[in-house]
Amino acid sequence: MTYTAPDLEYLTGFGNEHHTEAVAGALPPDQNSPQRAPNGLYAEQMSATAFTEPRAANRRSWVYRIRPSAQHPALVPLRHNTFRSAPLDGAPDPNRLRWDPLPDNWPEGDFLDSVYTVAANGSVLQRQGVAIHLYRATRSMHTRYFADADGELLLVPQRGQILLHTEFGKLLVGPGEFAVIGRAVRFRVELLDKVAAGYLCENYGTPFELPELGPIGANGLAAARHFRYPVAAYEDLQRPVEVVQKFGGGLWWAEYDHSPLDVVAWHGSHAAYKFDVAHFNAMGTVRFDHPDPSIFTVLTSASDTPGQANVDFCVFPPRWNVAEHTFRPPHFHRNVMTELMGLVRGVHDSKAEGFLPGGVSLHNMWAAHGPDNDTFEAASAAELAPRRINDSLALMFETRWPLVVSDFAYAAAHRQPNYDASWAGLRRRFAEPDPHRRDHE
Repeated sequence: MTYTAPDLEYLTGFGNEHHTEAVAGALPPDQNSPQRAPNGLYAEQMSATAFTEPRAANRRSWVYRIRPSAQHPALVPLRHNTFRSAPLDGAPDPNRLRWDPLPDNWPEGDFLDSVYTVAANGSVLQRQGVAIHLYRATRSMHTRYFADADGELLLVPQRGQILLHTEFGKLLVGPGEFAVIGRAVRFRVELLDKVAAGYLCENYGTPFELPELGPIGANGLAAARHFRYPVAAYEDLQRPVEVVQKFGGGLWWAEYDHSPLDVVAWHGSHAAYKFDVAHFNAMGTVRFDHPDPSIFTVLTSASDTPGQANVDFCVFPPRWNVAEHTFRPPHFHRNVMTELMGLVRGVHDSKAEGFLPGGVSLHNMWAAHGPDNDTFEAASAAELAPRRINDSLALMFETRWPLVVSDFAYAAAHRQPNYDASWAGLRRRFAEPDPHRRDHE
């Protein structure tokens, strides 16, 4: 089989009021819902936020489609063994946990089949919290579509390019990029490589937004102009297809007689988008001490407590490390926030071994963690010349609540049973003062 990456055009600008049409004249120029929409299309509004939310926070789009979304049969429950929602059964675990990537003998399936919940917090019904999943797909969703009414989906490929066919158009996404699919947006995933694997954050809370820059000033981190939105592209297909919707923590299914991706034109701010991490302007120390990881935040979902995010999404891309008389890897720490990390490629700068691309580490709130013994010894003795970190791309989801691990992820063979051994070799370190030394010496 020959796999070809398509040449796509995009709209630019995070949260912009975008407008696009696949057929000239399909977008009404002066109003949203004319008596007769152009080209005989149906006008339909998608409201991702309440009507009365502040203008800056409001997310909604008008779409002009071949059939209205209301034209579908009754949905019935669909069983899925590894796609779970919060609240999960059980209590959060204070222990440090780490997983290897999903194994190569993982069952065959498409993107939806392969979703594997690692951990979750909050509640889908209360629209707060997150779930963190892995995926490992081996076939495309040709006649199958999915929409998540419980949350928006942040998808981070670790292996293999994928083409996201959404109601709003197409996004080509591969390792080194990520995509966000708005809440309740229908899509299907086409594989451009034989295997596609990566990370999936299901955000139940407020939509992702760019973090405030504060003392950084007007520029830095992720720039709004580097976010890419799809141009309108539609499927006018009349054939049986499967449409799956996640709602209230469960999956529901119906057979349609047409593709739900039949939007010919759209305008608004609720859609899907992608970002290339190469555009992220990483900022850090130019004098001394290691910066807190919040300086690497790309997107944030706010909570009702300022400064305590529902979830922050951070990336740690290639960058320079120049700190003077400083222990340069991430330092030992305990955090009131919960940290779940992934690795797209390379080696994480605080873990010399054991943390593999495609793997996951979880440090729930207040879990003591930091560099492993080999990293500590090497960094303590290293010559502090400027060093370029070229070979690593790590990511982190940081959330205000502890994450509860799914029962199958906790019992999985790919969970490392000896993660605590990463710190077992750290020896006692204390240069005791000479009792015969006088204070004035």
